[in-house]
Amino acid sequence: MEISNRKAYHEYFFEDKYIAGLVLQGTEIKSLRAGKASFNDSYCLFENGELFVKSLHISEYSFGTYTNHEPMQERKLLLNKRELRKLEGKIKEKGYSIIPLKIFLTEKGFFKMEIGLGKGKKLYDKRETIKERENDRDIKRKYGI
Repeated sequence: MEISNRKAYHEYFFEDKYIAGLVLQGTEIKSLRAGKASFNDSYCLFENGELFVKSLHISEYSFGTYTNHEPMQERKLLLNKRELRKLEGKIKEKGYSIIPLKIFLTEKGFFKMEIGLGKGKKLYDKRETIKERENDRDIKRKYGI
């Protein structure tokens, strides 16, 4: 079970990737197991030394009652103190962002989020990435790799 943010790789260069735990409610877990999440414009930011993911949409659970969760609420991410300090220092540099890359289920049944420390791509970088991808695709087609 994996939900990924493919658009992020088009928009950013990623220097580091981290695996963070997610603090979720019961109905959020059930919605994620059904694959009902969207990364549209989601990002991470620090508040009082803690890392939160904002604008991550986890749809309401269809069989939930009055205990259903808020779809767009901010969710806390769990990382080591050392990793949090390192990320917070990098974020203060110009141009860096923390972007959620994917949500996946571990073998123990916990949902984790892969986050990336990224720098935004310029338009010419995006064109270069597309050109490289098309060239690789042509080579694979030509030589049957």
